[in-house]
Amino acid sequence: MSSNHIPENHPKIEKNLGILIINLGTPDNYDFFSVRRYLKEFLSDQRVIEVNPIAWKFILNFFILNYRPFIAKRNYKKIWFTNINESPLSYYTRNQARKVGEMVDESYDHIVVDYAMRYGNPSIESKINKLIDKGCQKILFIPLYPQYSAATTASTCDEISRVMSKIRWQPEIRIINQYCDNGHYIKGLVGILKKHFSEIDFKPDAVLASYHGIPQEYFDKGDPYSCFCKKTHRLFCEEIESQKLNLKTYFGFQSRFGPKEWLQPYTSDVLRQVIEDDVKNLAVIAPGFACDCVETLEEIAMGYKEEFLSLGGKNFTVIPCLNDEAYATNLVYNLIMDYMW
Repeated sequence: MSSNHIPENHPKIEKNLGILIINLGTPDNYDFFSVRRYLKEFLSDQRVIEVNPIAWKFILNFFILNYRPFIAKRNYKKIWFTNINESPLSYYTRNQARKVGEMVDESYDHIVVDYAMRYGNPSIESKINKLIDKGCQKILFIPLYPQYSAATTASTCDEISRVMSKIRWQPEIRIINQYCDNGHYIKGLVGILKKHFSEIDFKPDAVLASYHGIPQEYFDKGDPYSCFCKKTHRLFCEEIESQKLNLKTYFGFQSRFGPKEWLQPYTSDVLRQVIEDDVKNLAVIAPGFACDCVETLEEIAMGYKEEFLSLGGKNFTVIPCLNDEAYATNLVYNLIMDYMW
C-alpha cells in the first residue's frame, strides 16, 4: 500500500524482511516422553514415511513409539549438552541465527533473523507469526538442507504452506530449496576439514563423506537427493585436489531405518572397503548435516568409530559440521545477499 493512500491515523506499516533459518528438529529433552513426542511428529510426516497412512498410524502408535524412544533417548543422552540442557543441533542452530543476525545488523536495519525447527520447538508457525508481528512483509526461508529431498526440504515447504493458509494478510515469501553446489558451502567443508586436521594428533590417509540416506524407492519415484549428494561430493573432491591435500576420498549413505533398500553404498560397507584399501587412519565428514546432531555425534563418532576399529583401523576422527563457525555464518549471510529482494 502506498503511503499516499494510507488513511489518516492508520497504524505504521513496517517494511521489514524476515529471515527464517530452519533445521530439522530435536527433542526438548532426552527423557522418554520428550523423545516420543518428537518421534511421533517426525515419523507421522507422510513425506518421511511414504506408506499407507492408516496402516502406518497403527504400526507407529502401537509398536514403534512403544520401543523406539527407549533406544533414541539413550543416544540423545550420550550427546546432550547437559550443562545448558540443550541438544547440540538446537544450540548450534540458535547460535548460527544469532551470529548471522549480528552480521546483517552491521549493514541493514530492516532485516530480522530468526530460526525454527521443522519438528519440535521452536515451531515454524510460531516464528512466522513472530516475524509478522515484527512487521515483516517479506520472509526468506533458508532450510538448512544443502541437498534437496522431498523428505526434508519439501516437507518444510509443506509446513510453510500450511501455516500460510491460516494467515489472511500473507507476507511475500521466498524459499531456498538447496545449496549443494554453493561455493561458500564447498569451501567451508574443506575449510572445516583443514581446521580439524590441525587440531588432531594423527594425519588421516582418507576422508569418507557420509550422507543421510533415503529409501531407494523415493529416488526411483523422482527424488533428486542422491544426485545432489553426488554433485556435492564431486565438488568437495575437486576442492580437496585443488588445495593439494593428498587425501583418498570415499562416499556413502548412513542412517537406514526399516527393512527397505536404501541408497547405496551404505557407509558401513564403505568402511570395509576402506580397510581393504589398507587405509588405517580415517576421517569422516557429514556434508548433508548443517549442524552436529545425534547422527554425527552418536551414529558416526561412536558407532562407526567402533566398527572401523574392530575391522582393523588404527585412528578414526569425525570432522565437525559447519555448526556456528564462520564458514557457516558466512554461507548463510551470502545466501541472504543472493536471495533477498
